[in-house]
Amino acid sequence: MDLDDDLAAAVGRAWTDTAPWEFITELTALGSRMGASEGEARAADLVAETFEEVGLDGVRRQRFDATEWRRGGTTLRLTAPADRAFDAIALPYSPAGEASGELVDVGHGTPEEIEATDVEGKIAVASTTTPGNSRFIHRMEKFGTAAEAGADGFVFVNHVPGQLPPTGSLTFGEEASIPAVGVSKETGAWLTEYAGEGGEVDLSVDAETVQGESQNVLARTGPETDEFVLVLAHYDGHDISEGALDNGCGVATLVVAARVLAAADLDIGVRFAAVGCEETGLLGSEHLAETTDPDGVKAVVNLDGAGRFRDLIAMTHTSEATARVARRVGDRTRQPVDVREEPHPFSDQWPFVRRGTAGLQLHSDSGERGRGWGHTHADTRDKVDDRCIREHGVLAALMVRELADEATEVPILDQYDLEDAFREADFEPGMRAAGLWPEEWE
Repeated sequence: MDLDDDLAAAVGRAWTDTAPWEFITELTALGSRMGASEGEARAADLVAETFEEVGLDGVRRQRFDATEWRRGGTTLRLTAPADRAFDAIALPYSPAGEASGELVDVGHGTPEEIEATDVEGKIAVASTTTPGNSRFIHRMEKFGTAAEAGADGFVFVNHVPGQLPPTGSLTFGEEASIPAVGVSKETGAWLTEYAGEGGEVDLSVDAETVQGESQNVLARTGPETDEFVLVLAHYDGHDISEGALDNGCGVATLVVAARVLAAADLDIGVRFAAVGCEETGLLGSEHLAETTDPDGVKAVVNLDGAGRFRDLIAMTHTSEATARVARRVGDRTRQPVDVREEPHPFSDQWPFVRRGTAGLQLHSDSGERGRGWGHTHADTRDKVDDRCIREHGVLAALMVRELADEATEVPILDQYDLEDAFREADFEPGMRAAGLWPEEWE
């Protein structure tokens, strides 16, 4: 792959740079980075300092009002056929409240399974995973479908062993309708067994949803042009863990890419945004999209999930142009890049893709279904392999450089084609259940 001397030198330095490991060490040592919390604000300070250190220009904060969910205590007690307490954690945006009733197992929590089960007035128990022959079904869809069917409470069961109750937001920025908690795989095995025996539970959640403030950290490099490429990664994380994989790796990958691109000769400008409150409803990227002229964004590149595992996944959200760029960089560097064209609405590219901006989400996974350590207490720094961060940062930089080339044409997305793609992927029922189906697609 042809690179000028300065860019080649920056790429070479990235392979042995210790800064990504130092950055993720500082980030994960901060503790909770829950959206709109004091910990998230400390993380924003670290990101801003790092942007300055890697040579980006115009580093600034974009503050915005945000919903903050605060966790209190949670209890889950079996009352029949025995008296037994289980560990559980509330899911973000669960309301404070109590629910009592019969346990009912809805399997994977697919719409078909919930429809086939009488959940009205009961406590629905659903797995975090999805059958291998099914489309991916997001937590919000499972919860929303159960709540609409009349469930009084919702229990989300991790499919990964290790006494790891999962977390994850129930809505995009609003308090949910019924109490909901996460439990470990081991607890879930007991609950599904008791459900088959007519078991009953008492569920209690103490939490509050208040108005707070969050911030996006913005910077740029290259010429100040009307058209630019926008590179995103969220820096917030859930309060129960260090948030190393989700999304400490992603924002560290952005830092690597930024350092490389600061040495590049670019045709058009590149803007960077470390966004807040992704885990609690894409609030930072929604605010950024609302305050950004869509005509100026040539393409949006989202680094949610990059740097976690070895091989890179490029999710192109129906854009043929970004798919070509991802394949071309993978071929020229002889690095494996798995290009997937189907869209999804569950990360920070969505507020831009929804408006027609061509998108590219750079992700990585372990090859197994589900989040793995993510959204659990086990999402800690020891799971990180910073070789992945450095390699994905370089690949991201090379893709952004191609997108910033004036010779690379990136058409806006056809809204009808995008809508059709979501319908063909069978996302409509789940997005409606989660309140995400765009009004303009009605």
